[in-house]
Amino acid sequence: MRPRWKLLVVAAVLSASASVTVPMTVSADQAIVVPGLRQPVTMTVDKWGVPHIFAANTSDLFLAQGFNAARDRLFQIDTWRRRGLGRLSEVLGPGYAEQDRAARLFLYRGDMAAEWASYGPEARSAATRFAAGINAYVDWLDRNPAALPEEFRQLGYRPARWNPEDVVRIRTHAIGNNLGSEVSRAKLVCSGGPDVSRYFRKLEPEHTARVPDGLDPCAIPDDVIQVYNLATAPVTFANGRMETLPERLKTLTGSNAWAVSPERTATGRPILAGDPHRENYMAPANRYIAHLSAPGLNIIGAGEPWNPGISMGHNGSIAFGLTNLPTDQTDLYVYELDPDDPTRYRYRDGWERMKTITEDVPVAGGSPRRTELSYTRHGPVVKIDGNRAYAVRTVWTQPGTSPYLGSLNFQRATNFGAFAHAMRVWKTPSSNLVYADTRGDIGWVPGAIIPRRTGYDGLLPVPGDGRYEWNGFHGALPLSYNPQTFVSANDYNFPPGHPALPGYEWAEDYRKKRIDEVLAQRPVTIQDTVTLQNDEKSRVATMLLPYLTKLSSTDPTTGKALALLRSYDGVTSKDSAAAALFETWLMRFLHPAWAHAVLPAPVADELVAASFDPDFRIVADSFAHPDGWFGRNGAAARDKLLLDTVTQAYQDVSSKLGADPGTWRWGAMHIHMFMHPLGGPNVGPVEKGGSFHTVRTSFYYYAVFPSAEVLGPTFKMALDVGAWDNSRAINAPGQSGDQRSPHYRDLAQSWTEGGTFPLLYGKEAIDKNARSTIQLKPHQENR
Repeated sequence: MRPRWKLLVVAAVLSASASVTVPMTVSADQAIVVPGLRQPVTMTVDKWGVPHIFAANTSDLFLAQGFNAARDRLFQIDTWRRRGLGRLSEVLGPGYAEQDRAARLFLYRGDMAAEWASYGPEARSAATRFAAGINAYVDWLDRNPAALPEEFRQLGYRPARWNPEDVVRIRTHAIGNNLGSEVSRAKLVCSGGPDVSRYFRKLEPEHTARVPDGLDPCAIPDDVIQVYNLATAPVTFANGRMETLPERLKTLTGSNAWAVSPERTATGRPILAGDPHRENYMAPANRYIAHLSAPGLNIIGAGEPWNPGISMGHNGSIAFGLTNLPTDQTDLYVYELDPDDPTRYRYRDGWERMKTITEDVPVAGGSPRRTELSYTRHGPVVKIDGNRAYAVRTVWTQPGTSPYLGSLNFQRATNFGAFAHAMRVWKTPSSNLVYADTRGDIGWVPGAIIPRRTGYDGLLPVPGDGRYEWNGFHGALPLSYNPQTFVSANDYNFPPGHPALPGYEWAEDYRKKRIDEVLAQRPVTIQDTVTLQNDEKSRVATMLLPYLTKLSSTDPTTGKALALLRSYDGVTSKDSAAAALFETWLMRFLHPAWAHAVLPAPVADELVAASFDPDFRIVADSFAHPDGWFGRNGAAARDKLLLDTVTQAYQDVSSKLGADPGTWRWGAMHIHMFMHPLGGPNVGPVEKGGSFHTVRTSFYYYAVFPSAEVLGPTFKMALDVGAWDNSRAINAPGQSGDQRSPHYRDLAQSWTEGGTFPLLYGKEAIDKNARSTIQLKPHQENR
């Protein structure tokens, strides 16, 4: 029987979404009395669905931001809160109890005073007012039940009210980076020995993974981080049960951002660009654009709809964008349990008892379910297997690690020094912040909390007996001030020898090199920037194709494949026949066959299973030095591998798109669907260009046909620093998560075609492009 998630993906990508005809009842021009407001607030929603919120003070501004987030994204943020706090079963029943338990294991349970202080002086008041705004909207829905989002009706429950602490206690939407690869590497070492790591990922700086003393890699259970994966999983719904995509797909992440100095632009003003890549197979996606304006703060850009503030955008003086900095902030610990008391684990020369918390998880339609949450000194216990226990250590137990809230500390900065100073409180997710300002300065400031590991490299699990500890965290991080350009694409960018090494596993540098290549060609304009964000040139193609195109074959099928690829320019356009063949060859046939050519079958199987996103730099190195990888007569073995796999790929594409390659199109094989968590209305399907290795990134599930895109950039911005109304943005499929809204899907087609809209900042331009205005008025007794 096929796994249900596969059926869900295939059904979604092949189905057309129905149009929504339910009248919109939430966002008409109107005045709303909001208890808690001190002075009136005006929210002008422009024709692209961006709310421009104007308040007389920042206290009212953050309350209005919360009210507006609930107005546009209530089901999304309600689900985010329930998932993060472990309160899904409360409304959805016992099928979600295990996910609730998993989420509760990773909640922040430390000192709340230290927690609030770590985000900066405004955090507690901002979160308090933001939560009050959400609650005000929920109260408004009680008085206007027709405006309740449809999802709540379908599932049969009401949206919850928030506490300020809800905003900061949830950690599991951070990017954990390498925990899954620790387990994968342990399996590889078990099957093939310590040296097999070099086939998995290229480590930067150059390094050989070390197996910690006392670790038996073969003892790591296959499901050892299942609880962790459940805690960090998004929530979707199908037939009353949660459905998620395979774990290998959820480890993917990425982003692009760059800043160009005035000397390198056509206008003499800096340009800053950013497009983060997170799960974008959901409707709505994870980012939300808003404009927040009050005396002392006038900021616009994107953030997370459940957080106060803005994490990517500008404040009229400075602009900032972010990418993931792949810091190793997690470790898997393995413990020997006391045979006479399994609540104790070996530590140093004795036994240490786990801490256990007992909680009652409310369950809809039944009695609360009592659950025990166990912790070692390192973190939550995620697995007990015989006489061993396994716990996950993360930075999330530290104050200030609720993702993206560190942006509250720099949103009033007006120069590079103030921005860099404010970034000292940014801890998660580990990020490269790219910077530009109206003075003409640009730069890079990383933000992360980086563990100091004692005696191990963090690439495999470690015994929890006290030999492998964190010795605090690294202090000062490097930065860059006024280079000609600064580009971040999750690549290895820390200075060699710097004491604060985030980790060894970085993104391949294909996107980084392509961005550098294009930016160096001529003075850069905003349109150049938008075009580059949609660039579909694959440097993997230019790296590997020369090995193919110099070959020949008398086999007719192989000859056709080689002929098609000889003229391929490496652009993964949706209309390209050669891209359809190349991507099929690369992702479905080349890497698995390469693994079996250089490794014994059991080890190769483990490598293929671990490598949803293979590191083709390793493959390319083996092609350049064939004797060292394939053995004697390595070049002949390499060439046979190339010819065999390209023939298989040609046959595979022919079986799907027909015998005539003149009719092939990459877009026919590669599609995107914004999937509503309840199954509809979905947005799409649409054909897509791009690939794993292009600036216009598309991580897609290549095991199904047509290949389903599962992650990529839904939000993009290109900022003309100082001439702000020239800036461009897009946020697909639309700003609103309410399926009745005209902004639920209105940006999807433009996004598909590489389009943008003006990210307006000036009041005159905003008023000219206003679609509706909502007046929020204080209750008389609040005035």
